[in-house]
Amino acid sequence: MKHQGPIESHPSHPALKTGIYTGGLLIAVMFVALVVTNRVHPLERYALERNIFFYGLFFILMLVPVLRFLNSPLQMFSSAMIGWLMLVVAYDFAGHLFRNLSQVLRTPLELLTEGAVVYGVCAVGSWVAGMILHARHHPIVPGRKGAREAAHHSR
Repeated sequence: MKHQGPIESHPSHPALKTGIYTGGLLIAVMFVALVVTNRVHPLERYALERNIFFYGLFFILMLVPVLRFLNSPLQMFSSAMIGWLMLVVAYDFAGHLFRNLSQVLRTPLELLTEGAVVYGVCAVGSWVAGMILHARHHPIVPGRKGAREAAHHSR
């Protein structure tokens, strides 16, 4: 008996892995942004540039599950929500370290809702785009009955 390749003892879960990596990166960016914003006072005069940089980096990282699973809306949404839920938990924890974080920015529930809506819209958009592309490449014509089947009536 020939062995074809390595035997995997655990199946690969790309949505789970991508979600965990994305969540970890989003958490890292969030904490670095909070520390730089609240503890590095010499950068205060560059607040606009600093905020644009961190928002841009955050947005790019948010796109990771969207681009990774562009053709699989269910995996896209589940992966994105795993990462986003990790971010929400870390945000809630950060609210204890940085006073008034939830009052100044948003509550963890608002953050969770915003992420679910954004990623939900991306997943639905991906699904609709997939359906449109499928419809363009495959005819949507109902099957026609043969002449004998159409002429035969039951009385």
